[in-house]
Formats: sequence, C-alpha cells, structure tokens
Amino acid sequence: MKKIINIGQTEQITILGYLIKWIIIGALSGAAIGSASALLLASLNWATNYRESHLWIIACLPVGGFIIGLMYHYLAGTAAKGNNFLIEEIHSSRNVIPFKMAPLVYIGTVITHLFGGSAGREGTGVQMGGAIADFISRLLKMHPYDRKTMVQIGIGAGFASIFGTPLAGAVFALEVIVVGRMRYDAILPVFISSFFANMACHYWGIEHTHYVISQTPELSLQTLMVVLVASIFFGLAATAFSRLIVVWGNIAKKYIKYPPLRPFVGGICIAISVYVLGTTKYIGLGVPVIVSSFSELQMWYDPLLKIILTTFTIGFGFKGGEVTPLFFVGATLGSALSVILPLHISILAGIGFVAVFAGATNTPIACMIMGVELFGTGSAVYIGIACVTAYLFSGHTGIYTAQVIGTPKHLKYWKGRKGKTIRQN
Repeated sequence: MKKIINIGQTEQITILGYLIKWIIIGALSGAAIGSASALLLASLNWATNYRESHLWIIACLPVGGFIIGLMYHYLAGTAAKGNNFLIEEIHSSRNVIPFKMAPLVYIGTVITHLFGGSAGREGTGVQMGGAIADFISRLLKMHPYDRKTMVQIGIGAGFASIFGTPLAGAVFALEVIVVGRMRYDAILPVFISSFFANMACHYWGIEHTHYVISQTPELSLQTLMVVLVASIFFGLAATAFSRLIVVWGNIAKKYIKYPPLRPFVGGICIAISVYVLGTTKYIGLGVPVIVSSFSELQMWYDPLLKIILTTFTIGFGFKGGEVTPLFFVGATLGSALSVILPLHISILAGIGFVAVFAGATNTPIACMIMGVELFGTGSAVYIGIACVTAYLFSGHTGIYTAQVIGTPKHLKYWKGRKGKTIRQN
C-alpha cells in the first residue's frame, strides 16, 4: 500500500510540473499570438473601410496580386504552403516553420483585402500563430514532441483570437490534424493558449462581430427532418468550395507557368467581375452580408457567387483564409433555403454558418462548440445535427489537403482511405 501511495504522489508532482510549464508557455505564446491577431484584424478593418470608400482601388487588384506573387515566389519557400505546411509539420516535424511566414501572410492578406480580393482571415491568423509558436519553441529548445504541441498552440490561439471563440479555437487545433481523431495530450496547452490569445486580442480593443439567432423552434420530429435536409445542402456546398479551390489552382498552374503572374491574371478577372456585377457584396470578408442573412432573405445565387469568387481568389494565389467566406456561404444559403423550408430565417442562417464550415474543414466538434459560443445554447441541438450531417455529406474532401483520414466517414471506405491525406483522394 505504501508503494502505491508513493507512486501516486510522484505522478501528481510530475503533472503539477507539466501544468506549471504549459501555463507559463501557453500564456506567453497566447498573448503574443493574440496581439498579432489584433494587428491583423485592425489592419483588415482599415483595408475594408478604405476600399469601400475608394472603389477605384479595385482596378489595381492585378498590381496587388503581382506584388503578392513576387513576394511568395522569391521569399516564401516552404511558407508558401500555408496552413497545410503547419498540419504536415505536426505529422512529421521535419522542417522549421520559418518566422517569415507571419509577416508574409500578413502583408499578402492586407493587400488582398485592400484591393478587393475575396478571402477570409482565419488562414492568416493560424499561419501567423503557427510561425510565432514554432519560433518560441526554437528559442526554448523544446523536444520535437513538444514542438508539435507548440504548432497546435499556434493554430488554436490564432483561430480563437481571430473569431473570439477560445473553446472552438482550441478544439479546432486538436481536431483539424487527423480526420475523425484528436490528440488528447495537447488539450491543456492548447486550451490555455487559446484563452490568453482571445484575452490579449480583446485587451487591444478589438471587438468581434455578434450574430443572433432570434427564433429557435421547439424540438420536434418535423424540425429535425428539415434541419437534416438543409444540412445535406450545406455539406454539398462545402464539397463544392473545397473542390473548386483545387480546380482553379490547377488551371492557374497549367496555363500560367510563371507563378507571380497567376494572381496578376486572377486580379484582372476579379476586377472585371466586380465591375460586371456592379457590387462589392461578394469580395472581401462579406461580414455585413453575413449579419443581414440572419434577418433578411438572401438570393439563391449569393452563396454560389461567393464560392466562385473566393475559390478563384485563393486558387490563383491571393492570400487570406477560407473560413469567413465559408460563413458567408453557409449563412446566405441557409437564408435562401428559408423560402422552401419551414424554418425561421435566423435558425437556418445560423446552422448554415457553422455547418458549411464543419463540412469544409472536417471539424464538426469544433464547429458545434463555435455555434454555442456565438449563438448560445438555445439552438445547440440543431447546430450539432447540422454540423455532423454536413461533415458526413462533404465526403472525404476539405480545404486542408494535408489532413490525414484517421477514421473514414463510412465503413465502405475504411480500407481504401484510412491513413491517406485529403489530397490523395
């Protein structure tokens, strides 16, 4: 009995040391990453406001694209792979994540938004977070296994501070690496860093957008069936988004051999599209449209045009994230579906907001938590059903092609796809 007690005491002392270690590292890393996210968000607010007040600048989008292309072709190296590079490093831990990834993606994203590209911000926050966290791990000369945890800290803290969702950000970092599985030993460090990153972002005066589901129906079999039907559409939209990024990227590589010219040519196409459409509704983040989707009916072509413009923007080499455009697609699609489905516009927009994101990133649990953090617990059941259904119906596709399939989405694909990356499917 004495031996058992001594072993227990030793174990708790070890865990206490582990806790203290990651509280300190997580707090410092989170504060640094949250501050970087605050700078990014403030810069994007300025870029968006300037563009909307000086619409002539959209004509300069090809020049902005060429600058981005030159930067990434001659300076980026492995950093050009973006979020997929971070995921690969967690799997293999072969290369150093260059710190220059942070300033490069920051500058590239601000240029993209300033001149009128259609992109998000999550990818930028995650890449900046990953680069900062890996830099800290090298300063502290951490063990390779702890370095993997640090990269996940960067992903979680970057995501959490960009959207103001610390719990979802932490779970996202744990869930996004392997489809269908999570690494539990990194939970504590990632949660701590995500909390401090979100707190630091708020400290700098950054306010995140608030979304409201104004009417939640009572639980019933009919409502459940309607949510399931809507979620199938959300999953298919996620698949279309993921596949089109690859399609546009392949077209750009096939016909434009010099990489810096790809965003230049893409910029010409996007600028012409904005002129023809006669609106800036589908470029930039599109946050005002997302907000209005919860109370105003959106047209059926709104999500389609956003999918085309965003995937074209990213596929042709502009920088930014995909998540906020995915929110746009989901919210506007849900809003449009309210014409044919017997549910209130706000609940359909809300579940679409998170469900399309769940399908495109293969992170249903993180998206459930995000839905609860953003909308409250009243619609949690519908959010959960929608995220899982969209995740299943998006198939084995995703915007992060370095994700490894740990648990296939159906027994039929167990042998053929287990252990492969999304890219290999």
